Amino acid sequence: MEQISKRLMSWASILEDNTRAQAVATSQMPFIYPHLALMPDAHLGKGATVGSVIPTLGAIIPAAVGVDIGCGMIAVRTQFATGDFAGGDLSVLRESIEAAVPTSAGKYNERLTEPTAARADELRELAGADQADALARNWPLQLGTLGSGNHFIEVTADEEGIVWLFLHSGSRGVGNKIAMKHIKIAQDLCRKWWIELPDPDLAYLVQGTDEFWAYIKGLRWAQRFALLNREEMMDRVVGSVEAWTGVAVVESERINCHHNFTQQETHFGKDVWLSRKGAIDATLGTPGLIPGSMGTASYVVEGLGNRLSLNSSPHGAGRSYSRSAARKAFTNDDLRAAMVGIEYRDTDAFVDEIPQAYKDIDVVMADAADLVTIKHTLHQMVNVKGD
Repeated sequence: MEQISKRLMSWASILEDNTRAQAVATSQMPFIYPHLALMPDAHLGKGATVGSVIPTLGAIIPAAVGVDIGCGMIAVRTQFATGDFAGGDLSVLRESIEAAVPTSAGKYNERLTEPTAARADELRELAGADQADALARNWPLQLGTLGSGNHFIEVTADEEGIVWLFLHSGSRGVGNKIAMKHIKIAQDLCRKWWIELPDPDLAYLVQGTDEFWAYIKGLRWAQRFALLNREEMMDRVVGSVEAWTGVAVVESERINCHHNFTQQETHFGKDVWLSRKGAIDATLGTPGLIPGSMGTASYVVEGLGNRLSLNSSPHGAGRSYSRSAARKAFTNDDLRAAMVGIEYRDTDAFVDEIPQAYKDIDVVMADAADLVTIKHTLHQMVNVKGD
């Protein structure tokens, strides 16, 4: 760990100059307490750095949560061993998953199944559903959909050859609209009050105002949507595996965790709003999930409760190339070489997700040695992504 300043602690051994400067600017906001914690996977983000843990007193920065509110991971440990999958056509399993879970930006369900409708009913009863209805009337059809970018579904195996089902997604289009609405409100208010900011995306809402509580209501709703979205997708993936194997899945463990979220916590003697933008809760004993990039290992972890990190740990590998830079630097042949032995949809649409476009997950996990304990290391058998 490096103490960059009194208000900025960093666990990132790989840290670009512009990322460092962005984190320094955020840490100097007057309501940060006690300090910002920069995770090993830190990289440049919108306003605030992705891979940062931001505690605030009496204010909240909507862009410091991110536009994919509640984005996170879910994993299920099954009873299967890799030998149970030997000889089977994994392309059929991949295509079954792709048929069960709509992927890619703008892709939704055409109708609601009974379980999806029940989850939509729960969300309708929550405070914040009015915002969702106003911004995206079709949000119920977004439940159980993956999205694109770095979101994925995987069939993986751990160090003992036990098969896990693993996926990454968030609050989809509705969460993005809620986030963008309140980022703009915060920016408008800061302009109205003549507040100078180092970056417009560090605009904040003041606790006690109507605008603050409207954001919190929408935020909490979107976080619940994201968690239920992952549950819905995982149930569909389980169903695909059952159809492919002809055997019911027996779940011995299911972990569902956010890595873009805000909640109230107590740190260093004060109640703060803790925003984890690309970080997971690593309170002592808390299970968590840290994915690598496409083609690399992922990890099931347990928090060590490191106080200086504000009980947090990294959420993944963290980009080292922008998407446009990755497309210039790498080819589909490079991606094929990285994905040898893994069943995936072979398309140049995924070139910007190549492992080389990300930080080395092994370095990230080494940097996080005092934040989490690794319980399982997962290697991909099947990878599903959206364009």
